[in-house]
Amino acid sequence: MKQLVEKHPLAIRWFHWVNFPVLSLMIWSGLWIYWANDVYRLGWGKTTLLKFFPQSFYQALHLDHKLAQGMSWHFVLMWVFFLNGLLYVLYTIFSGEWRYLLPTRHSFREAVLVTMHDLGLYKKPLPIRKFNGAQQIAYTAVILMGLGSLLTGLAIYKPTQFGWLTQLLGGYEFARVIHFALTIGYVLFFIVHIAQVVRAGWNNFRAMVAGFEIVEVDPATRQVVAGPTSLPAADASLTPNPSLRS
Repeated sequence: MKQLVEKHPLAIRWFHWVNFPVLSLMIWSGLWIYWANDVYRLGWGKTTLLKFFPQSFYQALHLDHKLAQGMSWHFVLMWVFFLNGLLYVLYTIFSGEWRYLLPTRHSFREAVLVTMHDLGLYKKPLPIRKFNGAQQIAYTAVILMGLGSLLTGLAIYKPTQFGWLTQLLGGYEFARVIHFALTIGYVLFFIVHIAQVVRAGWNNFRAMVAGFEIVEVDPATRQVVAGPTSLPAADASLTPNPSLRS
């Protein structure tokens, strides 16, 4: 039979949907700031394989000559980003949600299996969990990346007032490199995350919007036998809705 079960609490969905546009706008305003000193490239010596970013990129998206505007937006959004992240971490601690999100000693091996499964190289069923090892590592890494962005951002924004922090992070130039690399990490995470959502289908996306998903449950054991959710329907984090049955 089919049941409607709760997958994501309202708080998790709220933090998720606040963070996505805020971080996107921070990356956008960060490009306005980066335009004023776009020194990074991939290459060696005088040979450049890839430059971040060509002038045509700035002109096409109207990102040039907006340094002051970019700094204003960036530092206002920084506080929203920080507060949303702090509240999220506190929520996971006090609600016990951290038990599903923190990697365990099995997560790294499981992450390899998940990656091989997604590439079609591993055919066996994956471990039955709410969040698999790859998700646990990715979600925990994003939290650490957020902390890294905050600290490196303060270090390059106020290198005199936060001189101790700037020195701790290897100096102004190295702190800026880390800040830029973390931004690239967010973009890559977005791309993979969205691709995984599309691959998982509408049911999984609806769960992040509405908090519920449809799963196939064995009426005898109340065990989930089909559907994105990988936990027993009797689990405390999955509240069955008896109104939806087949």
